[in-house]
Amino acid sequence: MATPRERLVSLADTSYYHCVSRCVRRAYLCGVDSYTGQSYEHRRDWIEERLLSLVQVFSIDICSYAVMHNHLHVVLKVDIERMQAWSDEEVILQWQKLFKGTLLTQKLLKGDKIEPYELESFAKTITEYRNRLINISWFMRALNEPIARKANKEDKCTGRFWEGRFKSQALLDEAAVIACMAYVDLNPVRAKIAKTPETSDYTSIKRRIKAAMKGEQPSELLPFIGNERANMVNGLMFRINDYLKLVDDTGRQLRDDKRGSITQTSLDILTRLNISLENWLKITSEFHDLFKGPVGTLQELTKLCEHLEKRRRYGAQMCQKMLG
Repeated sequence: MATPRERLVSLADTSYYHCVSRCVRRAYLCGVDSYTGQSYEHRRDWIEERLLSLVQVFSIDICSYAVMHNHLHVVLKVDIERMQAWSDEEVILQWQKLFKGTLLTQKLLKGDKIEPYELESFAKTITEYRNRLINISWFMRALNEPIARKANKEDKCTGRFWEGRFKSQALLDEAAVIACMAYVDLNPVRAKIAKTPETSDYTSIKRRIKAAMKGEQPSELLPFIGNERANMVNGLMFRINDYLKLVDDTGRQLRDDKRGSITQTSLDILTRLNISLENWLKITSEFHDLFKGPVGTLQELTKLCEHLEKRRRYGAQMCQKMLG
C-alpha cells in the first residue's frame, strides 16, 4: 500500500521537495519514440510552459527542473509566509487564475456583499484555498492533468498518461537541496542527451545560464541570494556563479571527453556542505537510486521521523554514509 502523502510531506520540517512524474504508456512524454518513429518533442514545450506558469498561481517556487523522455523532475520550495501575507481577496484571485471558484468567491470579486449567514462557508473556502496554494499535490495535479488531457487527445486514446501518482522526497537540509538540484540539472548530460549544461534544453540550468550571461536571474525560478544576512529575501543561500560552476565541474566528471580536476571554488562549496568529492559525484549521478525516502543528515532524518511518529528511519544508513 502506498504511503499517504501527508506522511511524506511535513512543512514543519522542510519546505523543499523533489518530485518525479513518469509516463505509464510506451508513448514518450517528449523526444522520438524509437518503436514508432513518431516525434513527441513538442510536448516539452507543453510541460515547461505549464510548469513555469504555475509559480504565478501557487505560493510554491521552482528550484530546478528537467523534462526527460518519459519523465520529469522538479525541485520545489513551499513559501508559507508569502501565502500568509495574502489577503482573502488575493487568495481568491490566485486560485481563480486556474479554477472557477465558488459562487461566494465569484460574488466577492464582483463587489457584491457577503451576507452574514454566508460568512462561515466563505471562511472555510478561503482556508481551503490557502491550504491548496501551498500543497505540492495540488501543484503537481495542476501540472500533470492538463498535459495528460492534451496527450490523450493527440494520441486519440483514453486512460492514464502518468503513473498512479507522482513521487516526492523531502529534502531536509542545505546539502540535500543543492545535491538534488545538481542531480536534476545534470539529467540530460548524464543521459547523454546533451553534452553540457548550457545545451540542455528544457531544464532550469540552461535557463539560469542564459540569464546569468546577461547578469540576471530567471524570474520564474527561485533565485540564488548569496550568504545569509539581515533582511534577506526568499532564495537559495549560494551565489549563482558558484552554483553554475559547481554544476559545470560536476558535469565534466560525467563525460569521458571532458574529465578534469574539480576547481577550488567547487571544492569550497563541498566543504561547506560537508560532502566529500567522492560522495558528491556518486550522489549527483545516482540520487534517485540511492535515496528512496527523505534525504538529509542522520540528525535531520531522525527529527523528521520523530515528528511524524515513524518508528523506522527509512534510508538512515545511506543518509549517514553520504551526508553524515
